[in-house]
Amino acid sequence: MKSFDILDETKKKRILDAAINEFAENSYEQASTNRIVKSAQIGKGMLFHYFKTKQSLYEYLISHAIQIMEEFSVLYIDDSEPDFIERMKGSAKLKIGIYEQHPDLFHFIGQVMLEKESKVPATLAHRLHQMQLEGMARMFNGIDTEKFREDVDSDEILKLIGWSIEGYSQELLAKLDGQNFAELELEPYWKEFYAFLEMLKRIYYKQEV
Repeated sequence: MKSFDILDETKKKRILDAAINEFAENSYEQASTNRIVKSAQIGKGMLFHYFKTKQSLYEYLISHAIQIMEEFSVLYIDDSEPDFIERMKGSAKLKIGIYEQHPDLFHFIGQVMLEKESKVPATLAHRLHQMQLEGMARMFNGIDTEKFREDVDSDEILKLIGWSIEGYSQELLAKLDGQNFAELELEPYWKEFYAFLEMLKRIYYKQEV
C-alpha cells in the first residue's frame, strides 16, 4: 500500500472518506467498491492498484481509524476530575463532541464492532482491545476513593465497578448485534448510560444526607 501512502493528501483523503463512509453505512458484505470509486472519483482498477482486495482496504481503514481514535483518546478523559462517576460523565460528553465532528469515523468503528462475522484480523482486534483497556486504566487512575461507601474496601469497589461497566458494555453490544450503526438513534443509549452511572453511584458511594 506504499503507492497509496505517497498519494497527494487531497486525493488520499477523498478515497479514505469515500471508503469509510461506505463501510460505515453498510456491513462488510454489503459494502460496494463500485460506490466507493464513484464517490472518490477514481477508476476501480486504480483502487485495486492501491489495495489488492476489498479485505486489504477494509483492514487499512480499521488501522487508520484506530490510529485516529488513539489520538482522540487523550481528549476523552479529564484527569483533573477525581470523582469517578463525574469523570465518566465528562468523558461521555467529550466523546459526543468528537462524535459530532467525525460521525463517519465513529459509525465505521461502531459498524466494525457490530459485524456478526468479523473480518477484523487478530492483530487489529488486539489493538482495538488494547485501546479500550488503556482507556479504562486512565479512567480509574487517580480516583478519589473518599466518596466510596466505607463498609466495602475501596479497591474492591473499583473492581466491582470495572466488572459492572464491562458487563454493561457486553450487554449493549449483544443488544445492538447485527444492526446498522449509522442508522441507530444514539440519544436513548446515552440517557441509559447516564442512568447506569447514577445507579453505580447509589450502590457504591456514601449516601448524602
